[in-house]
Amino acid sequence: MSKVLMIGAGGVATVAAHKIVENKEVFSELVIASRTLSRCEELVAKIQGQGVKVSARQVDADNVPELVALIRELKPDLVMNLALPYQDLHIMDACLETKTDYLDTANYEPEDTAHFEYKWQWAYQDRFKEAGITALLGSGFDPGVCSVFCAYALKHHFDEIHTIDILDCNGGDHGYPFATNFNPEINIREVSANGRYWENDEWVETKPMEIKREYHFEEVGKKDMYLLYHEEEESLIQTMPGLKRIRFFMTFGESYLTHLRCLENVGMTSIEPIDFEGQQIVPLQFLKAVLPDPASLGPRTKGKTNIGCIFTGIKDGKEKSYRLFNICDHQEAYRETGAQAVSYTTGVPAMIGASMLVQGLWKKPGVYTVEHFDPDPFMADLNRFGLPWQEDLTPTLVP
Repeated sequence: MSKVLMIGAGGVATVAAHKIVENKEVFSELVIASRTLSRCEELVAKIQGQGVKVSARQVDADNVPELVALIRELKPDLVMNLALPYQDLHIMDACLETKTDYLDTANYEPEDTAHFEYKWQWAYQDRFKEAGITALLGSGFDPGVCSVFCAYALKHHFDEIHTIDILDCNGGDHGYPFATNFNPEINIREVSANGRYWENDEWVETKPMEIKREYHFEEVGKKDMYLLYHEEEESLIQTMPGLKRIRFFMTFGESYLTHLRCLENVGMTSIEPIDFEGQQIVPLQFLKAVLPDPASLGPRTKGKTNIGCIFTGIKDGKEKSYRLFNICDHQEAYRETGAQAVSYTTGVPAMIGASMLVQGLWKKPGVYTVEHFDPDPFMADLNRFGLPWQEDLTPTLVP
């Protein structure tokens, strides 16, 4: 039985907390900590009394000595980082100093640069090895489940995977003209950056939203999707032998794109500070403050997500295509946890990754992404804890 310190109290943390207390065969205690104690206490009130001991603490995730003191006091088996990607390195530093295992759902990105990649976290490899502790990176959905899908496909369906297309479709409707389903600052930085994909041993860079495709998603319908860069591509080109191309696509509605273009045109998505009435403000941070809080979207959002991977490659000398995906209903997710499907599809695999780690199924000293480990127990838990996966043996390919 394991004790977990979870840093963060937003939508993803809400789902992960619900699932941790559901998985009482593995977890015995959960401490929820963030900068705003009241949010932690509200979450504790929703989940207590279910057989797992839960409590709330206050901590500034940017303050390494404060984190170290809390970890030393609590002595958890694992620190789950469900805070912002800006804070990954601070929390990893605290885990190193206390020799405590670490897990997150998204890779580090500097607050002052719209740039995200694994190099900063991979630089911890030797130090985590020497400390005898594990850092499990990207245990959300994408990255996370989609990377496990890749490991599962390679283990059970292919001798060699040649192409991977990751398709992230959110068919949910929250009724607002413009809102983001997770942290607006992170979301807008991601979608307004240049796209990139890997082909023939090199990165190909595209303009934002330059490449558009249409795809029919089960239980959602036909959707326009656009090529973005996503961090799991960076790790998968290293862990999938024989890979010739990997792309990532995400669906966006025309209303979202029209609003985003307008905001970009007037400078509201900039992360460069400007002077406003004698104060320095970052336009994107101001925009985040006036947009609807993603945590408030749960009761309003209807529809489903459909997220997964399409593979082509070779099995027993023959060409093969194969698709793995999950469909998640926004309203069902909200009824169960009080959070919509975007948070649900990240929070559930965060708990499962934590379960894999604390049980020793996915544990070895160093820094790893999820596809480094045996996918089978994780895949079984997806079915058990609310994200059942489906297979398509004759998938439609993306041109």
